[in-house]
Amino acid sequence: MFKISTDIDMSKAIIKTEKGGMTVEFYDKDAPKAVANFKKLAKEGFYDGVTFHRVIPNFVVQGGCPNSKDPATAHLAGTGGPGYKIDCELDGDNQYHDRGVLSMAHAGRNTGGSQFFICHSRTNTAHLDRNHTCFGKVIENVDLVDDIRQGDRIVNIEVLED
Repeated sequence: MFKISTDIDMSKAIIKTEKGGMTVEFYDKDAPKAVANFKKLAKEGFYDGVTFHRVIPNFVVQGGCPNSKDPATAHLAGTGGPGYKIDCELDGDNQYHDRGVLSMAHAGRNTGGSQFFICHSRTNTAHLDRNHTCFGKVIENVDLVDDIRQGDRIVNIEVLED
């Protein structure tokens, strides 16, 4: 059985932070590998307790590094990942960085893994288009992106099943 939906059956998740939760709608069609990877890591609890280790006002908030969980390795935040890399997906319709967009952080093409960022606005992010994989967008409580500070934790990420 299938369901008919006006949102083209895009999957969703809630990124729960110490400051509240942001509901994300994933770009399942445009970035299936990135979405599947993010959902897998979220379901495994990989993101539980990681911090937003990089916050640049009017640009992005970045998190997803496992090194940020432990004070002993916090100085390495931004260098860690899940132990594997995924390819960039840059050809879909939704590959533009706007307010609330989730995108894969990487150290060069096809080196993404667990780190991601959420855009503050379109103002300073256009140069990221088709260089970083956009894989979703905050559709509820996007204002929380403005409240996140460096060191704020992700409590967990709840993947909402279809």
